[in-house]
Amino acid sequence: MGHAPQSIESMPERADEAGGAGHLELRVWLGLLSCTHRIESFLRQRLRKEFDTSLARFDLMAQLERFPDGLTLSEASRRLMVSNGAITGLVSRLEAEGLIHRDIHPEDRRTVIIRLTAEGLDTFLRMARRHEEWVVSILGDLTREAKSELLRNVALLRHKLDLYG
Repeated sequence: MGHAPQSIESMPERADEAGGAGHLELRVWLGLLSCTHRIESFLRQRLRKEFDTSLARFDLMAQLERFPDGLTLSEASRRLMVSNGAITGLVSRLEAEGLIHRDIHPEDRRTVIIRLTAEGLDTFLRMARRHEEWVVSILGDLTREAKSELLRNVALLRHKLDLYG
């Protein structure tokens, strides 16, 4: 007879409380995954409701805002960790709305450079201000010390992941 899965909150704090069966590392990973999905879902809903846009569109515009000289489609694809086809579709829709402009690369006519238009930059900056407010509202109740410790631990985890490639 199967058992219902335990929630993260109900899992024992220490592996020895679970008879050695529950690895703290797995609980941490599941907690990180759960929080990431819940925050993404919240941000997705808010972007859709307030700006009638998707998180993918917001993320692409964020990358282009960071690189005012533009990105190639391949660079954007790599930075967002999505396929070239997904980027092409996003760019086409954003271009049709006047938020992105495509240019031919001056040294390689086969390569396209994408940039935010002035309207695209204004639109993105409005969304970014609200996005920041939403993230602050989610994490704002943590103490400054808790946020600093969490940030240090995330940096350690990223460093460890970099070692794995």
